[in-house]
Amino acid sequence: MRTEFNPDRLEPFAVYRLLTATVVPRPIAWVSTVSADGVDNLAPHSFFTVSSVAPPVVQFTSVGRKDSLRNVEATGQFVVNLAPESLIDKVNKTATDFPDGMSEFDAVGVERETSARVKAPRVARSPVALECELHSTLRLGNSTVVFGRVVHLAIDEAVLVDGHPDVTRLRPLARLGKDEWGTLGDVVDLRRIRYADWPPSS
Repeated sequence: MRTEFNPDRLEPFAVYRLLTATVVPRPIAWVSTVSADGVDNLAPHSFFTVSSVAPPVVQFTSVGRKDSLRNVEATGQFVVNLAPESLIDKVNKTATDFPDGMSEFDAVGVERETSARVKAPRVARSPVALECELHSTLRLGNSTVVFGRVVHLAIDEAVLVDGHPDVTRLRPLARLGKDEWGTLGDVVDLRRIRYADWPPSS
């Protein structure tokens, strides 16, 4: 037996709680930006994914008009920093609704690193930084999807194995429902089956 829900008959926050509890786990874009006035901003966004690889484009969604969105619109640049398990406390604290003009980097004590191609700083202790230039935005109801073309990737050598990022070294965080977070669990290596090899032998 299932419990049935009609989104049209629910308050938006109730729909939000249902969706974020079932679309799990969600990777986190720890987005760093800089305002038109030069104030650095850092915030986690869990509506995040890859949009395209040719050209390389990633996307994150701002639910409401948050500083990350306003800064990207003003400057046309941002950085997606991977949110590692070791920094969970700082990642969570950067979601605090600090007043305008206050930098999360300074308030939370997150070390900056100069980016190679964009003005927004990188998180120094994040193992991966995707430097992006704004491709486009898409307004959907109360949210705005931000598409950024990746113009530079910076990856810590410590997480590379044979030149490729290793997820067991990245140790990425994920968001779940309510106030829940996920860490890397079992990793299953399962190769896709080619039709030429169908049916599988086992």
